[in-house]
Amino acid sequence: MITDLLITDAYIYVDRNREIPGGWIAIKDGRIHSVGESAQLPPAASRTIDARGQLVTPGLINAHHHMYQNLTRSYAPVTNGTLFEWLQGLYPLWAGLDEESVYLSTFVAMVELLMGGCTTSMDHMYVHPGPNLIDAQFRAAHEIGFRFHATRGSMTRSVEDGGLPPASVVQDEDTILADSERLVGKFHDPAPGAMDRVALAPCSLFSVSERIMRESAAMAEKHDLRLHTHLAEDRDEDTYCAEVYGCTPTEYLERVGWASPRSWVAHYIYPSPGEIDRLAHAGVCTVQCPCSNMMIGGGAADAMNLRARGMQVGLGCDGSASTDHASMWLETRMALLLGRFRNGPHSMSARDALDMATQGGAACLGRTDELGHLRPGACADLVIWKMSEFALAGALTDPVEAWLRCAPAVAGTTIVNGKILVEDGVPCLSGLNEILRAHMREASRIQRLTR
Repeated sequence: MITDLLITDAYIYVDRNREIPGGWIAIKDGRIHSVGESAQLPPAASRTIDARGQLVTPGLINAHHHMYQNLTRSYAPVTNGTLFEWLQGLYPLWAGLDEESVYLSTFVAMVELLMGGCTTSMDHMYVHPGPNLIDAQFRAAHEIGFRFHATRGSMTRSVEDGGLPPASVVQDEDTILADSERLVGKFHDPAPGAMDRVALAPCSLFSVSERIMRESAAMAEKHDLRLHTHLAEDRDEDTYCAEVYGCTPTEYLERVGWASPRSWVAHYIYPSPGEIDRLAHAGVCTVQCPCSNMMIGGGAADAMNLRARGMQVGLGCDGSASTDHASMWLETRMALLLGRFRNGPHSMSARDALDMATQGGAACLGRTDELGHLRPGACADLVIWKMSEFALAGALTDPVEAWLRCAPAVAGTTIVNGKILVEDGVPCLSGLNEILRAHMREASRIQRLTR
């Protein structure tokens, strides 16, 4: 048998339990065919990449993102605002989103993610001033060859109903539920190795009605879908839930039927220990977004405490207008630094952070069987990492620790579904200059900078 691609002489991080110095990895038909040590003879391959001295890891998984927000990166009027001030300043701009701007922002986000070592990403698209915005996202994903989990986000409460966004970006309940059914029927692929998946993702407990929360849970049960939302991200959310629902955010999540293995939540900064234990026991996963949380200054989840209590924790870039980047390598490094800063040097290692960025993210998306590791049979999503010789000079004993401690690292080669999408640090895509020019035009329009 001749495999499609063979990577040789690499330091291969297969998963948390296995690393192979000087190993090889063979790919065939979009799957990991085999991995082996230098003493083992690898299979023949149509193409061989010599990765001598380089680290190979599973592709990183972005479990929380808002791709459209790269149209308003570093928007000056809100750079020093709190979370709610930031949202109130940007919602009126996001009301200008249309299919073209969402397509372009998604394309740019996915290319940036690939260059930062991410091979699978979800996107939480909850602003819907017009129709077919998620259709535009799938168009970008298909053109690039990116593994994509779209989440059909929603908001029903505008400023007129005591919410934050303008009425032009929220939708009525029947429209949300009908479009969710449409997207599942059109794009969701439940098959192993799927490149396209759809999940349901009301924006937050304070931005949608109770009916949307309950019926999303019922629809997820009907179609075997994942569920996603923001949870316990801000102290104002505690106040809102106490005043409106007479309970905490976690208690409300439980009340509406979301405390199940289908659910993963973003941030989860302010739960009580008992609430963590209950959701962990129910199988709920969470996503830490270190850079966004630090940039907003609103606190961050204690990821290692959540893990110690039995909760799977992934990592996410979050919205590009708060984080202002889409590098999963940087998020992984920041997760390590934040964890050690919070709980001391013995509390967290680079392998803990890498496990969150791979298997933790796969758990959030419900795909630990085939994503987030390089065992035979897994999807062939992997990264050969690139660092300057000067950055690595003297790092001789632990390639995984060096990967996050020495900096910066970028994806030298990114492979998704067995196909090389980034090579020598450059995306293998044509027409990128045109995409960037069009993106600048749309960003200027959204930010109301055009004359």
